[in-house]
Amino acid sequence: QVQLVESGGGLVQAGGSLRLSCAVYGRTFSNLHMGWFRQAPGKERTFVATITASGGSTYYSNSVKDRFTISRDNARNTVYLQMNSLKPEDTAVYYCAGDQYHSASLDYEYDYWGQGTQVTVSS
Repeated sequence: QVQLVESGGGLVQAGGSLRLSCAVYGRTFSNLHMGWFRQAPGKERTFVATITASGGSTYYSNSVKDRFTISRDNARNTVYLQMNSLKPEDTAVYYCAGDQYHSASLDYEYDYWGQGTQVTVSS
């Protein structure tokens, strides 16, 4: 069974930083394109960032560009999201996702999903 497990969420003041991790179990990680999405209560799930299987290419939502960095360590089967200069509007449940075929900004392209980790940014 394929499992994606997020960790690293928490409460932080505006301007602070957090690093989220997502560990993948149950299948080969190095050939999975990975993405991060987020969802606030009452809102749709939105794209945050994606990274190709090799780590050679990344793409970010305009709302997080220049503040967040996605990376991966294929030896540890883990993808990361480094979040700097956090803003209250970044508050959401953050989900990692994986797909064999696409490194995409559309959630329906991804086959595997984690359970999410809460990030709360206070003013």
